[in-house]
Amino acid sequence: MTLQEQIKKDLTAAIKEKDEEKKATIRVIMGEFGRSDKKEIPDDDVVKILKKLVKSEKEVLERKGDAAGDSQFIRIIENYLPKMAGEEEIADWIKENVDFSKFKNKMQAMGLIMKHFGSAADGNTVKSVLQKF
Repeated sequence: MTLQEQIKKDLTAAIKEKDEEKKATIRVIMGEFGRSDKKEIPDDDVVKILKKLVKSEKEVLERKGDAAGDSQFIRIIENYLPKMAGEEEIADWIKENVDFSKFKNKMQAMGLIMKHFGSAADGNTVKSVLQKF
């Protein structure tokens, strides 16, 4: 089952359970799917859409002065996102696989690291790990 199909199935379940918050959040997600020119959206593109929604919600919360930047909307969306690699996991992979002597500076290794982790790593997290090396 694709991620898009799972989200549609969860919308049906939320409607039956009368879970208004989840229903509203999934409808926002489905609205973003409607902007795509494709009927079936690959999982990688679905993840990009979900990350964009989380990022925009966090920006809105920052403007409102909500320092925590956490909401039910974000928590529901994050349930569909792949587990993100933590700083420790990224650092361990860098130690085992990156030879910094091949780069003029350590930040040039970022492309290699992001290629390995893909959407499972946040660019800002990778950058902060690299700066600690």
